Amino acid sequence: MLTVENLDVWFGFPPDRVDAVRSADFSVAQGESFGLVGESGSGKSTILRAIAGLIDSWSGRIEVAGRSVTGDRRDRAFYKTVQMVFQDPYASLHPRHSVDAVLSEALRLQGMDDIDNRIQRLLDDVGLGRGFRFRYPHQLSGGQRQRVAIARALAGEPRLLLLDEPTSALDVSVQAEILNLLADLRAEHRLTYLMVSHDLAVVGHMCDRLAVMQHGRIVEVMTVDALRQGAARQDYTRHLIHASAGYERV
Repeated sequence: MLTVENLDVWFGFPPDRVDAVRSADFSVAQGESFGLVGESGSGKSTILRAIAGLIDSWSGRIEVAGRSVTGDRRDRAFYKTVQMVFQDPYASLHPRHSVDAVLSEALRLQGMDDIDNRIQRLLDDVGLGRGFRFRYPHQLSGGQRQRVAIARALAGEPRLLLLDEPTSALDVSVQAEILNLLADLRAEHRLTYLMVSHDLAVVGHMCDRLAVMQHGRIVEVMTVDALRQGAARQDYTRHLIHASAGYERV
């Protein structure tokens, strides 16, 4: 479903150029859930944005469903295949647009018909009832806003979802609900996920394999089973696993 080869992403121009991602290589099979993990600033979200066409300063090869993409231009066919769910549900929805307006716009942009029935099915898919259809973002909780953002991403019936820390801005009590929803949607719609997270527990719950990033480079690709067993090859990965295990009593 997704192949990334020798990906470099940078910002600015010499002598102030910043190389955010360097020589990244990984692939994601159809139906797989693949995680990108690492500390803040390691380049995880930058990779997602380059794939989505939100950054044009990159080189290398990105192939989605057998089609190569170039620059920052993405056609309608790309966005019917790939959609992105952003980290902050408070910033990703227009404050003056109702849920109905948000989903109607997404459906029309994707060339869909039968808008009314499709909106209801989308709301049902993400666990929101009819009563939410004409509400505005300020009338929704963070978890409900993220459900709307997920419904918007599903509007075009994509095959690949790019998930940029989709629960990190939510209360702990709501995070598990959204993660379980995403797991259910993946099974129901046969979706492929590329998920960015700094939380190894989330990746262990959601993903099949993961790539560990440090300073813009992928230092290790491993299975979730290897992660759970602590079978890392690189010192940095072992450090992440140890840190995620919490504090030890002395």
